Amino acid sequence: MDVNRTPVQPVTPQIAPVPPFPPPPTSVFCTIVPPHVLDKLAQSEDPAHHGPARLTLEHDALHRARRSDTAVRGITGPAPETASDKPHRTIYDAGHQQVVPGTKVHSESDPPAKDASVNRAQAGLGATFELYLKVYGRHSIDGKGLPLDATVHYGEKYDNAFWDGRRMVFGDGDNTIFLDFTIPVDVIGHELTHGVTQYTANLEYSGQSGALNESVSDVFGSLIKQYALGQSVGQADWLIGEGLLAPQVTGKALRSMKAPGTAYDDKTLGKDPQPATMKGYVETASDNGGVHVNSGIPNHAFYLAATALGGHAWERAGQIWYDVLTGGHLAKNAQFADFAALTVTAARARYGTGEEAEALLKAWSTVGVTAK
Repeated sequence: MDVNRTPVQPVTPQIAPVPPFPPPPTSVFCTIVPPHVLDKLAQSEDPAHHGPARLTLEHDALHRARRSDTAVRGITGPAPETASDKPHRTIYDAGHQQVVPGTKVHSESDPPAKDASVNRAQAGLGATFELYLKVYGRHSIDGKGLPLDATVHYGEKYDNAFWDGRRMVFGDGDNTIFLDFTIPVDVIGHELTHGVTQYTANLEYSGQSGALNESVSDVFGSLIKQYALGQSVGQADWLIGEGLLAPQVTGKALRSMKAPGTAYDDKTLGKDPQPATMKGYVETASDNGGVHVNSGIPNHAFYLAATALGGHAWERAGQIWYDVLTGGHLAKNAQFADFAALTVTAARARYGTGEEAEALLKAWSTVGVTAK
């Protein structure tokens, strides 16, 4: 596999009128920063912390209320009749307003932009497209060459990034706790993978199936970063959102797949609450049943399986996860044990009864999940 690829070149802004878009299909409103993190910041006495957090929470709650609890498959934009092996990317600028898509600032064939956020969004969309196509033979998010759209500079000090069922949307962050959300490529890969899930397993965004939905996005977000950098399992940092936290924050990232619960421990941000095993499973009514917290458990299972197999995580371990996500046997309300069992079945179907299946059985057992 060629890991010495020429980086995708982003593009220059060209201001053009944007045609009207039909309303997006009903889908889960998926954000990279979980509500519990923003809740903690909203309680701060410092206006620099609580102001952006409260506005972001209000925004996200409003948009979440407009979505149904279950993502649905649907056409999110015009797809070519014959899927291309090249991405079709368009970046828009919201101009610090809470509008989408915003003003079109570059297309696929444009040269690099002067705006770093535009360039990073362009490159992140390309890295995601490349991983799915070159490793798994998938043409874009829907498997049919869906054009990839993104909006940058969304809102004022908006502390999040999200997939809205049609496009990626990036806030600039408050520059006190969070930096620009286009910085980590795994954040872009994470959110776009919610779109892949939307078009495939369509996992319900609640409880364990919701935690699996979040975990699948973390898994492939991490793989997109590892693939882009040509990293082995030992070289990867296994962090989600590394580079997103401002320098004054005591933390490395939003989440750690290698060691859930250790990504940050900050006086303002609080401590990373993710459990690594079922012993720490959190029963809560918040965040659709703790989908961003309990996702640490399947995240850690993937890390354990991938490191046991060695080499590049996008190969055997990633292939098994992709087979389960797209194989048609994963129920919308699947629990951890259901997903675990399907990974073992998928490993045996693709690789036989060798080390892959054994690595999975051991990984799931270590996190306290029994494959049914």
